Amino acid sequence: MPKAAISTRRKTKTQPESLPTWADDTELVGLVFELEPTTSTSLYSQYTIGLHAWFLDQVRQFNPELSAYLHDGESEKPFNISALEGQLLASGRQLQLEAKQIYRWHVNALSPRVVQFLKQWLTQLPQILDLRGAPLQIKQVSIAHPPTTYAQLLQSQPEKPSNVNFSFVSPTSFRRKGHHFPLPVPVNLFHSYLRRWNDFSGIPIAQEAFLDWIDEGVIIHQHRLESVKVAAGKRGSVTGFTGAMSCSLSKAALANSEFTELFYALARLAPYCGTGHKTTFGLGQTRLDWVEPVVNLPTQVLTNLLGERIDELTAVFTAQRKRTGGDRTDKIASTWATILARREMGESLQVISQDLEMPYATVKTYVKLARRALKDNVNQ
Repeated sequence: MPKAAISTRRKTKTQPESLPTWADDTELVGLVFELEPTTSTSLYSQYTIGLHAWFLDQVRQFNPELSAYLHDGESEKPFNISALEGQLLASGRQLQLEAKQIYRWHVNALSPRVVQFLKQWLTQLPQILDLRGAPLQIKQVSIAHPPTTYAQLLQSQPEKPSNVNFSFVSPTSFRRKGHHFPLPVPVNLFHSYLRRWNDFSGIPIAQEAFLDWIDEGVIIHQHRLESVKVAAGKRGSVTGFTGAMSCSLSKAALANSEFTELFYALARLAPYCGTGHKTTFGLGQTRLDWVEPVVNLPTQVLTNLLGERIDELTAVFTAQRKRTGGDRTDKIASTWATILARREMGESLQVISQDLEMPYATVKTYVKLARRALKDNVNQ
């Protein structure tokens, strides 16, 4: 472990002076952490895996049963996290965290069990977030999205019909027919929110009728979107989008008061639950406003580079395995591509094995096989 990481574990500073709290019946809340690196530190571009692992380890220490559920439970996860917001610089093939700079990190909870964990956790919050040897001091924790319940979301209706703005501040994507679908089509948006609503609200809604109504009645007035290829989650890459859109309901749609109430409730749910898939790894962070993008071009190029390389290698390995009749083609090809691309970016096999939760020896074998397969492809 780096010396900096060891020294910062000493309790030299107190915890944040004031920590947020909320009523015991709260079902949703969004927190934002202000983090400060104690030294300037290199960070691999797919560091959100480390944030995900650190958070789940914190849950495990306080509530092993909840940790197991979050790690292995149902398809809809009752939490999500963001990437770091702040001055991330490109340094070669890695990112650079700047000492004494403040970085913001969001953690959102959308079930009572996770909300209750957060409330307990904040009373014993660690001083340091150790991001794979990059120590970040927790300076402050604040409310980003106010404590509420699903019933309150449903009851808080606008006085009159109004436009709804969605801003997708991190790459966002859906799964459709086995592929990524990088467009905020209203049916996909509200299907994403409705799945979480039906899983966690205790107020189930018939899905098919509501989504048919969305398809017929939602009008898109304006959008500004950009597509992006990123490495996401533990394996593979995702084609997603960032940007903003503005939409409203047609007069015919407004005639259905029950679905209209749900439309606005689900829109207010979006900042808590995020949009699309892989939200527990930083994708799909959503704001209910029109947010102008803050572009960090060197960082974006570096992040895109990894996603594009994984996509390129996956295509090569998939084609090879199909020619040779290999089984489990897609999963193996994606795994090899992820390991080799990250190794090419300068990451250690030890970190990669930790992130993928695979034995070090297996990762070492896979990177050798992937290099050999890539060489064979060039020689053909």
